Amino acid sequence: MAPRVLISRPLPDAVLTRAQQLFDLELRAETLPMSAAEMTRALTEFDGVMPTLGDLFSTRIFAAAPTPRAQILANFGVGYNHIDVAAAKAAGLTVTNTPGAVTDATADIAMTLILMSARRAAEGERLARSGNWQGWHPTQMLGLHVTGRKVGIVGMGRIGQAIAHRCHFGFGMEVLFHNRSPKSVGGIATQVSSLSELAAQVDILVVAVPGGAATYHLIDSEVFAAMQPHAHFINISRGDVVDETALIHALDAGQIGGAGLDVYEFEPAIPAALRESNKVTLLPHLGTAALNVRTDMGMMVLDNLQAFFDGQTPPNTV
Repeated sequence: MAPRVLISRPLPDAVLTRAQQLFDLELRAETLPMSAAEMTRALTEFDGVMPTLGDLFSTRIFAAAPTPRAQILANFGVGYNHIDVAAAKAAGLTVTNTPGAVTDATADIAMTLILMSARRAAEGERLARSGNWQGWHPTQMLGLHVTGRKVGIVGMGRIGQAIAHRCHFGFGMEVLFHNRSPKSVGGIATQVSSLSELAAQVDILVVAVPGGAATYHLIDSEVFAAMQPHAHFINISRGDVVDETALIHALDAGQIGGAGLDVYEFEPAIPAALRESNKVTLLPHLGTAALNVRTDMGMMVLDNLQAFFDGQTPPNTV
């Protein structure tokens, strides 16, 4: 009998077609995160579950299903801070994720936000749509020219390195970075030991670290205070890596020149102060939002599930 598997969100057709061939599949049609009752059911009625961002498999959820039927949580996404991995393993579950598939798409979104924030593109687009644009003039909406600037990258994993390559080779930028361990990036980037020192030196600061307790509010008032008044801040990692209250204060006080965000501390809620500010470019978590990327991620989930149920070690075990 085929393993019974729950897919928690709609996925691209090619992924679902393959999943239906492999498993006794139940597809959850909702796009919102699973409720506590749904997660408890997932653990007790299925052999494998594909959770994703927002499905908070916490200690409390595992406590509500002390003898789970589920054997694997095959996460859709590289980030898995919504899963209490220790609690999952204590309950006998394997946890996997989808690294690699998201790298280039997320780096592309970082570059999108760098350019949009520095060149005030979102503000300009709103002006063009408003009907109030009075035409070009030499001092209209002057922004920050990106080419040749200094960029600082916080976190030099796969995504950080992909951003570094784009900045260095595509825009001739000097790349500095801060990482918790020593890292060599092929001679195109220089490591800085202190996060605040990095923030003070660069024109653009980009965060590309994983979420979780170790990086919660890593970017705080001290970091923003260290930045130059013209510098722009970009977040494509996880929302709670940034203290949003500190970010709002930094923008209002003129400590930084602008920000570009694809993720939010209390997602999907975005503070009015950010929504109403012309200094901020906001995207609705578009980091991996391309059909081929989401298909690749889904196929990676299925690879993990298939390997597990075939008695092999999944290729992307957390």
